[in-house]
Amino acid sequence: MPDDFFVRAMVAGVGVALMAGPLGCFVIWRRMAYFGDTMAHSALLGVSMSLLFQVNLTVSIFAVAVVVAVALIFLQRRGGLSTDALLGILSHASLAVGLVITAFLTWVRIDLIGYLFGDILAVTQQDLQIIWGGGVLVVFAIIKLWRPLLASTVNAELAEAEGLQPERARFFFMLLMAAVIAIAIKVVGILLITSMLIIPAAAARRFSASPEIMAVAASLIGAVSVVIGLSGSLEFDTPSGPSIVVAALLMFLVSQVPSFRLARETGEPK
Repeated sequence: MPDDFFVRAMVAGVGVALMAGPLGCFVIWRRMAYFGDTMAHSALLGVSMSLLFQVNLTVSIFAVAVVVAVALIFLQRRGGLSTDALLGILSHASLAVGLVITAFLTWVRIDLIGYLFGDILAVTQQDLQIIWGGGVLVVFAIIKLWRPLLASTVNAELAEAEGLQPERARFFFMLLMAAVIAIAIKVVGILLITSMLIIPAAAARRFSASPEIMAVAASLIGAVSVVIGLSGSLEFDTPSGPSIVVAALLMFLVSQVPSFRLARETGEPK
């Protein structure tokens, strides 16, 4: 019989995988993996703000990620620099500022490795409530926004003509990204959260005949990766967060075997 901490870790990891799967599909379709990294790196600044002002960690990370997303939109509209340059500036600047602020917090004991790579085995009942409560809200929001998000991903101009407000959908997509990163930070950490968004979705692409199937498959592949990764971590005494990512990577590699390719030519965003 597994220990309680292991069961909590499994439940937490599956909860993160289920909400990250559909969102990861849009990250791939919109070619926004670098944006995901930027949002994830900003989480360290959120951690330092949480410690500095003694506020809730999840709320602090979400707030900082939203500020970074809004800053990106503002700087894009001003023009002058390409999006990848702006993402690079925001990503490394937020990470560096977070590290500098953390260095000044000499009165606080900080498990920096835990924040960077996650500490899923330390999740509490309260963490489970946040993960699953937030996860339900994220999935519900994705379902409500599915049509405008998908339409604007395929053709933003056509979506605008149909009155689907692609810019508004893009902003809400960024909010959802911020929420997932804030919720999932304890599971796989700042440096690995983007991998849980893109690797299961990339693996699911080879098995999917439609965008909806791909979203569901990404969640299932992510959940299976959590189970395999945590089991391997327990068996071989390896770090839990990285073990989950390695399991997801193995599933992606399996999906690349030609005989496993089940996807057909569809209207899936390219």
